Amino acid sequence: MKISVLNGSPKGEQSVTMQYVFFLQKKFPQHTFSIQHVAQRLGKLERDQAAWQTVCDDVAAADGVLWAFPLYYMLVHAEYKRFIELIWERQAQKAFSGKYAAALSTSIHFYDHTAHNYIQAICEDLGMQYVNYYSADMHDLAKAKERQTFLRFAEHWFDAIAQAKPTLKAFAPIQANAMTYTPAPASPAVKNAGHKVVIVTETTDTQTNLGRMVAQLRQTFAQPAEVFDLAQVDMKGGCLGCIRCAYDNVCVWDAKDGYHEWFDAHLKTADILIFAGAIRDRYLSARWKMFLDRSFFNNHAPALMGKQIGYLVSGALSQQHNLREMLQAYAELQRSNFAGIVTDEVSSSAELDAQIQAFAEHAARCADQQHIQPTTFLGIGGQVLFRDAIWSDMRFVFQADHRFYKANGFYNFPQKKYHIRLLNLLGAVLMKIPAFRKRFYSKEMIPGMIRGLQKVVAEA
Repeated sequence: MKISVLNGSPKGEQSVTMQYVFFLQKKFPQHTFSIQHVAQRLGKLERDQAAWQTVCDDVAAADGVLWAFPLYYMLVHAEYKRFIELIWERQAQKAFSGKYAAALSTSIHFYDHTAHNYIQAICEDLGMQYVNYYSADMHDLAKAKERQTFLRFAEHWFDAIAQAKPTLKAFAPIQANAMTYTPAPASPAVKNAGHKVVIVTETTDTQTNLGRMVAQLRQTFAQPAEVFDLAQVDMKGGCLGCIRCAYDNVCVWDAKDGYHEWFDAHLKTADILIFAGAIRDRYLSARWKMFLDRSFFNNHAPALMGKQIGYLVSGALSQQHNLREMLQAYAELQRSNFAGIVTDEVSSSAELDAQIQAFAEHAARCADQQHIQPTTFLGIGGQVLFRDAIWSDMRFVFQADHRFYKANGFYNFPQKKYHIRLLNLLGAVLMKIPAFRKRFYSKEMIPGMIRGLQKVVAEA
């Protein structure tokens, strides 16, 4: 059978992901693998209709389509995202419809589930038969056991194609929100003196709901917010995945555009940061994705610590739980306060006006109090994963991260809690005594869990 591989790495054949594809080629010589480097060649695909049609024809002639990509900021690379947008813009859905699809990613398992949720949802929106995914650690291919698991994944997919097996669906079609927002004149009542408010948006066009939301929020603050349109931000291209920034946070693009300087001058100095975007397919725009990808010059260090981060979103966010999770996680991973999300999924313009007003008041109050909500698993899980990776496998490369983590006390490993280690050692010995063990679990366990808290309550 013929397999069309859509490579989502900007590095083309030099990517880690493609080594997994080459491995499949060797192991399944009975199948033909046609590889399209759509992320690396995105510029040509946008300019050259013949090149675009070649990719579409390749997909249309295939029995199966493999979405193969490295993870970039919880999703696919910005150029891959743009390729997906073009499918709808150029009405190329027919080439994909009915094809049996699978997804292959490489990463350190940082929010790989959100990337795979996104690709599966895209496949289902295109009418494809999505079979399964394989989320590989970057070096799994070097392990015999993982190679066998990977081969079984491929066999299951090939069998599904050959036998035309039915596939399981996970995502319902999106029902678009048709409400047109007509804001009332805003009263600049929210006091934000001493707090710099920055709004980053993909458009300021007041002919759109998003543009009107941005304008309304800006005018709600007594000291107007700074507004930056991503279309005007000097980004000459997307992240190249070269990792040259890992030593000293210097990006290869720094000498060619102004993104790094703009990020440091305006975003790092803000107190309240609002990101505004409209939903495109199952995410925000590819331009937004490029903004996030390019911010990787900060590596795995939270460059926006201590800020208030919130969102204005135009579109059916209530039907996009995967996207909502990514938005909240971004704020938490920055060790900032997640100030909330305002969407235009409301019944009236007056209701949206009220929500924007309340949103601004909440963000300003939290900034006054320097309030940071407790971090959920969305933030803690990612922080621990990065901590362990930078301490061990990735430290040699990501020297800037290591210096930052060390200076800011991020290496908070539990084994450094020596009093807990001593308690565990003694406890393990005592637990071997049946009488002690019985009394502990039956009479001491539950009262002991709340004893310290009861003291705090009593003294309040």
